[in-house]
Amino acid sequence: AKMTPGAQILVARKGKVIYQKSFGFHTYDKVTKVKNDDIYDVASLTKMISTLPNVMQLFDKNKVELDTKLGKMLPLFNDSDKKNITFKDLLSHQARLQAWVPFYKETLDKDQKPSEKYYRKLPDSQFSIQVADSLFIRNDYHDTIMNAIAKSKLLPKKEYKYSDFTFIILKEYLEKTTHQSLDILSYNHFFKPLGMNNTSYNPLQKIAKDRIPPTEIDTYFRYQNIQGFVHDMEASMEGGVAGHAGIFSNAMDVAKMMQMYLQQGKYAGKEYFSEATFNTFNTCHFCAEGNRRGLGFDKQQLPGTPGPTCGCASASSFGHTGFTGTIAWADPEQELVYIFLSNRTFPDSNKPNTLSKENIREDIQKVIYEAIKK
Repeated sequence: AKMTPGAQILVARKGKVIYQKSFGFHTYDKVTKVKNDDIYDVASLTKMISTLPNVMQLFDKNKVELDTKLGKMLPLFNDSDKKNITFKDLLSHQARLQAWVPFYKETLDKDQKPSEKYYRKLPDSQFSIQVADSLFIRNDYHDTIMNAIAKSKLLPKKEYKYSDFTFIILKEYLEKTTHQSLDILSYNHFFKPLGMNNTSYNPLQKIAKDRIPPTEIDTYFRYQNIQGFVHDMEASMEGGVAGHAGIFSNAMDVAKMMQMYLQQGKYAGKEYFSEATFNTFNTCHFCAEGNRRGLGFDKQQLPGTPGPTCGCASASSFGHTGFTGTIAWADPEQELVYIFLSNRTFPDSNKPNTLSKENIREDIQKVIYEAIKK
């Protein structure tokens, strides 16, 4: 039962780390042991660690409101059928957006290899966005993706449907509004002041490769061992910096961000956004309609439905999961932070997701809650 080659687990309670341990190895050949300061591709935790806190700061400064429409946020959507999507529906994943589109498939040639039309092995002035080792995409491909999202077909029914488009759109909005790139924004506003020194996009620029467990031996797009470059295909086509994926971090750093959320925007004497803003985002606005999400945050599953937690966390708890086998969850009532990071996608992300099927992340969470109650 190869669920994941290794993992990091951290539990903090009342602001103190009470459990921190690394398990297993970087790969199944058991050469490199996982250490506490190794960094994982956290996949969709990026949404909550990088994009969301920046969006919350803009909301806090009244730059955007719950009923602000997408057409006003980004002129690109003004001529589309998405112009009236509200900020609130967008962040609740009920804006009728597609879950995701495999954009990379459009850029492969007839042999299913990266096409000369879109890629170069060496960077030049027109192909300078690094997708992976010795693979650079056209600089203008980002615009192609944004236009495709603007023209994409809306789902027929307004209901909860988790979408990566939401956070691709939010990144574009943040960058156009602040005139800074998301990696710089997150570093200056959050990672640096929170002391998240092992957290970044494109970590190979400053962290040794042997501290980064690989996520996949890619045989369908990049044709290489993906290590230190983001696993998510669309994020890789954005040069590794995306709103929905791309962050590499370790359990301790993710815990710092979760602790800041737990303390409703405050950490080590600094306020990142107001308590009122945090509470607005950590509210399930559409529970009555069968949508468990907060704004950007995932929440405990609704009764009788599957979901991300053990079902034993409080209703005020919040967090997120990620495709690479990650979860970060915080519970204000218990003052509890739980982090699980892994590279369960290695060596083949299409293999059955046993980590998820066996409820490993949820069962560990259950054990933590049982230990507290004793």
